Amino acid sequence: MSPTVSRIGPYRFFFYANELGEQPYVHVQRERAVAKFWLEPVALARSRNSPSHELTRIEGLVTEHRETFLEAWNGFSGN
Repeated sequence: MSPTVSRIGPYRFFFYANELGEQPYVHVQRERAVAKFWLEPVALARSRNSPSHELTRIEGLVTEHRETFLEAWNGFSGN
C-alpha cells in the first residue's frame, strides 16, 4: 500500500506501508523518477532517475510542506 499524501505540480508525494519502522519520510515521484526525503530534518535519503536541479526544487517543496507531510505520516503510521 502506498497512499498518496499530496500532488503538487507534476509530483506525487506518498509513503510505503512496509517502511513504517523508519523515521518520518516522504517519497516523491514524477514519471519514472523517484526520490525519498527524510522529514526531521529535511534531507535527501536517496533518488533514482532524478536530475540534481529537480531534486533541489523537490527539496524546497518538501521543506515548504513539511508540517503537512509530518501530520500525514503520523496519521498513517499511528503515531
